[in-house]
Amino acid sequence: MVNYRLFISSILLSATAIVSGCQSDDATGGLGVQGGNLQQQGAQTAGPAEDVVRESELRAFCPPVSLREGTAYFTTYEKGGQDQPGSVIYQASITDVTRKCTYGTGSFGMTVAVAGRVVPGPKGNTGTITMPIRIVAVRGGEVVYSKLFQHQVAISDTAGATQFIFNDPNVMITGTPDRSIQLMVGFDEGPNGGR
Repeated sequence: MVNYRLFISSILLSATAIVSGCQSDDATGGLGVQGGNLQQQGAQTAGPAEDVVRESELRAFCPPVSLREGTAYFTTYEKGGQDQPGSVIYQASITDVTRKCTYGTGSFGMTVAVAGRVVPGPKGNTGTITMPIRIVAVRGGEVVYSKLFQHQVAISDTAGATQFIFNDPNVMITGTPDRSIQLMVGFDEGPNGGR
């Protein structure tokens, strides 16, 4: 007679040997972890080295962005109704600003993003409006970047607010980022701001 205990034990030992033989010496090989980065099997590897965030970039200073005093709101009025609440076409406001830095040799770049909303006034109507948004960078009292944008927003409903997002990905400043740099955003209602 066949000893069933011995038969079952030999099957289990054989299965264990087969499974062990299929295992890789690399404990993480099956997960696709290469160089400490988790990748999906069959996925393309990461792009060029320039796309990898270096520790020096994480620790580097990125100048903060703030709203220029008195420039967070922009109001337009119908002709002849300046400063009269009943003549407001719309009022735009900037509600949030942020930035991201990229570092090069001898200069650094920034992407500045602006979020806000437009609220129609008593004279508001649907259509496209244009808002003058200026981005300025100052280093130690010297303007090192200044650009005015005519940002357009489509208004499809006069019953509520319309959200908008604007960004300038091309802020370039020579030298290294330091704490003397101030980055400011705001509506520019001056002679060159236009409406």
